[in-house]
Amino acid sequence: MSDPRENVDTPQGLAFAVTAYVLWGFLPLYMKLLSHVPPSEVVVHRIVWSVPVAALLLIVLRRTKDLREALRTPKTLMMACLTATLISVNWGIYIWAISNGHALDAALGYYINPLFSILLASLLLGERLTRLQWGAIALTFVAIVILTVENGRLPLVALGLTTTWGFYAFFKKSLPVGPNQGFLLEVLILLPPALVWLGYLTLTGQSHFVSGVAQDS
Repeated sequence: MSDPRENVDTPQGLAFAVTAYVLWGFLPLYMKLLSHVPPSEVVVHRIVWSVPVAALLLIVLRRTKDLREALRTPKTLMMACLTATLISVNWGIYIWAISNGHALDAALGYYINPLFSILLASLLLGERLTRLQWGAIALTFVAIVILTVENGRLPLVALGLTTTWGFYAFFKKSLPVGPNQGFLLEVLILLPPALVWLGYLTLTGQSHFVSGVAQDS
């Protein structure tokens, strides 16, 4: 008898995946409109507004029990602090890259990320890779070398996005909660410093929210 929780491919799942990637494809266009706003302020608002949206989703799905237990478990909170730090740095690098004309570098970072995750699985989880997978990793390394030689510098944006997202995904495996609960836990951890920074920007007149142009709000 098959496990009802077993992951299976469904048309609904495909539709969700396609929708997510289409929205992700348009995200750089939106971020470019906000290029006049400092990346740190954009990250802060991403954190603040993610909290009510993620919380509402969990309430609707009735999946708040695991989150409440995680908030009472120091070990889980420590791991969530690590993943929250990694994802916030990843967001910051991505937003900075789009705002400063490095969209292609950002795309490269997420393009090679799956291969970096495969490498981490081999080195840290002991999973055995096929020759084809090793070949793909080798080609990625060659591509990075070529880009470094052509541009005279390391593709730091791509490498930064790849490593932060790769290790984020790796450590996220250690969180004993689902992905939705884990995301809300992370943004809740990030919320206090985000509110402090947002308050500072508002008090010093540097905030673009409401007081800026129409698309800032």
